[in-house]
Amino acid sequence: MKGVANIDDVLAIETQGQPADLPSSTYEMICRGAAINPMAPALSFFATADDHRNAECWTYSELVRDVTRTANMFSHLGVQRDSVVAYVLPNLPETHFVIWGGEAAGIVCAINPLLEGEAIGELLNASGASVLVTLAPFPGTDLWQKVQSVLRKVPCLQHLVLVNPADRVPGEKGFEARMLQRGECSKLHGPGGIHSAVPAHVGIHDFSTAIAKESGVALSSTRRMSIDDVSSFFCTGGTTGLPKIAIRQHGNEVANAWNAGQFFGESIGPGKTIFCGLPLFHVNAVIVTGLLAFSRGAHVVLGTPQGYRGEGVVKRFWEIVEHYRINFFSGVPTLYGSLLDVPVGERDISSLEYGLCGAAPMPVELLRTFQDRTGIRILEGYGLTEGTCVSSVNPPLGERKVGSIGLRLPGQAMKAVVVDESGRYVRDCVADEVGQLVISGPNVFAGYTRPEQNSGIWMEGSDGGRWLNTGDLGRCDHDGYFWLTGRKKELIIRGGHNIDPAAIEEPLHRHPAVQIAAAVGRPDMHAGELPVAYVQLKPGTTATEEELAEFLRREINERAALPKGIRIVDAMPLTGVGKIFKPALKRSETTDALRSALVEAGVEHAAVSLVDDTSRGLLLHVELADPAFEALATSALGRFPFAFSISVVARPSRAEQPTGTDATATDTQGSPT
Repeated sequence: MKGVANIDDVLAIETQGQPADLPSSTYEMICRGAAINPMAPALSFFATADDHRNAECWTYSELVRDVTRTANMFSHLGVQRDSVVAYVLPNLPETHFVIWGGEAAGIVCAINPLLEGEAIGELLNASGASVLVTLAPFPGTDLWQKVQSVLRKVPCLQHLVLVNPADRVPGEKGFEARMLQRGECSKLHGPGGIHSAVPAHVGIHDFSTAIAKESGVALSSTRRMSIDDVSSFFCTGGTTGLPKIAIRQHGNEVANAWNAGQFFGESIGPGKTIFCGLPLFHVNAVIVTGLLAFSRGAHVVLGTPQGYRGEGVVKRFWEIVEHYRINFFSGVPTLYGSLLDVPVGERDISSLEYGLCGAAPMPVELLRTFQDRTGIRILEGYGLTEGTCVSSVNPPLGERKVGSIGLRLPGQAMKAVVVDESGRYVRDCVADEVGQLVISGPNVFAGYTRPEQNSGIWMEGSDGGRWLNTGDLGRCDHDGYFWLTGRKKELIIRGGHNIDPAAIEEPLHRHPAVQIAAAVGRPDMHAGELPVAYVQLKPGTTATEEELAEFLRREINERAALPKGIRIVDAMPLTGVGKIFKPALKRSETTDALRSALVEAGVEHAAVSLVDDTSRGLLLHVELADPAFEALATSALGRFPFAFSISVVARPSRAEQPTGTDATATDTQGSPT
């Protein structure tokens, strides 16, 4: 099929049903994709943006060989069906080998390499990892130091597999890089090297040397993989705070990749080139620019170990697109905002068909401006780790409704429902009625590793089936398009990364002067949201915002969670039962952020108000004193994910103003959802 244009196409795909011989594992799915053309390019990697033309390339035959070698290496280390292989790695070819080879041998657990050591240690223990794959010491990187600092606190660990960054440096420079790597080991750990810095019971292995000893022809294990076998653990519910690990099965990942493939059709397949710049600890990078692409024989370009964060990647993005003839890439709203500042110039980017956007709401004006300047169509979508990755997306061939999260994927049910005060299902919503978004289907995960975290996430629908409560509020229109109207979850989404408010609130409550604290997200045109903390002090105590900020710098080991502002208030807004009413704090921050953005844009004396609309969520209205500011205000407000309207108040001179009459207003609609 060429791809989806409307909800009727989704229903038509479902009528056909999934093939009876759907792959039983992600390994089998990649092997089938490779069989389309074993000599076609599968994976390319460049270490720096400046050197993007000199990429290493793996054909599909070579990709399957190295994934198979990696799986066999893990099996040689004793990894079995229920063993956990954790990886703490940047975006490297080895990361893909570890993900898919790890799933072929046991269970892989993705851990964010940007976390601090203590948080990494917590996740290693929570997952029960027996094998850890991470970077060897190397100048200019600190990942080894963070991981090494917690190894003695992870008793379940039996093997440490080290990826040497020098292996990715070709020719004579590679020899120099290996010498630098050895020097870094001596500098950090003296004559004893790495062995003196690792617990004695943990075996140490060099990744390249270990897989070179293994066969790449077939899996050595006699294990028969099933769709019900656990394939991966992905951390969710915040990059900080208590570990919350989602259990996913092979059937979940195969189903999501298969259904997404039917949805995108010929957009992703043989002869198509996909750019991967999102981090490979995130489901979007792993599934959309990984399994989905590999399962359909497309070419994945992996751009620098830091992805979009790599030096020069955004600055030279259009040049990279032109060189590789990129057809598709996936990003978050902040990426698209950054790319707006990079002129396309004379670069030929005509190969680009779509950009996928998820992880956080896309500001309407940003979407329109980006499409107008580049000619690239953005497909805004929605998904969650618990749904494997993609749940809905605007259709590649049909109408792309600005502000919508699109049509549901075929094979996955999605709807808005009305629930009672205890969260139990009451009925399905009618068209355009706001309710709780719930999903059901083979892509929905098995649950969290901690049993207590599974309480309240499942719902029994009118069909008697089990539905996952996403925690998001939304509606479905008459055409089958979904619209987010609010996020019931309190997670703060900063640049596509989740921050648990508890990671800020709990440390604040340990301060002797703090009575109660609450963290919320402040809208930001660059990061999406920034964490801000509100604090009510105990009677008779004193503390300044600077003192509290310094206290948090010592207590929070994840830099992304450090609040950008601390507000000391006389009294917190409370609900009728005495709970902190966070929506009031959120509204205050939102109003202030938007007012500040208008001032920075040169808009003076604007009145900002927010209204909760039952069908469209939060609406913004701005009243201007001078119509000359209207264009500036539209541009500034369009960088935020809110529908807005602008009124220009006519202010006649004192001589012309009749006594006792009101000024007149002219309404101009901004960017509605």
